[in-house]
Amino acid sequence: MRKGADRGSVVSEKQPSGQCPAAVFSGDIDLASRGELDMVDITAGLERLVDDSGIFSGVVNVFVPGATGALTTLEFEQGVVEDLRAAIGRMAPEGLEYRHHLKWDDGNGRSHVRAALIGPSITLPLREGRIPTGTWQQVVFIELDVRPRKRKLLVQIVGTR
Repeated sequence: MRKGADRGSVVSEKQPSGQCPAAVFSGDIDLASRGELDMVDITAGLERLVDDSGIFSGVVNVFVPGATGALTTLEFEQGVVEDLRAAIGRMAPEGLEYRHHLKWDDGNGRSHVRAALIGPSITLPLREGRIPTGTWQQVVFIELDVRPRKRKLLVQIVGTR
């Protein structure tokens, strides 16, 4: 492994003392999954938190603590959900010998691989007080663990009011 080279630059403007150009709002979405490959549309929960935040323009970041959950956007329609489940199954299939099992013997090695490939967080734009998703686009949590789990998704909204 190697550390990445510094290829970017950061530009910051000094703000007058005591002034903060951005507001930060934190909230949670609690859910109980039914287990492996359960998918939950969290769009309405995010919209409620955006309304509660009073933030008009900025970004919404959602993060799943733990190593077996993931977030994405998709058309939350049964056919697409089934297609995604099948694709995830091909990506890290059940029945393989995952080295994780040698250490923990919990049978969820594929869960960790799947979650790492999809990702534990998503950042969405916030414009005019709304997340501008497409007509057929929802924000979805995917449970990848082999058992049902209680999850607390961490939401942070940063922007201007």
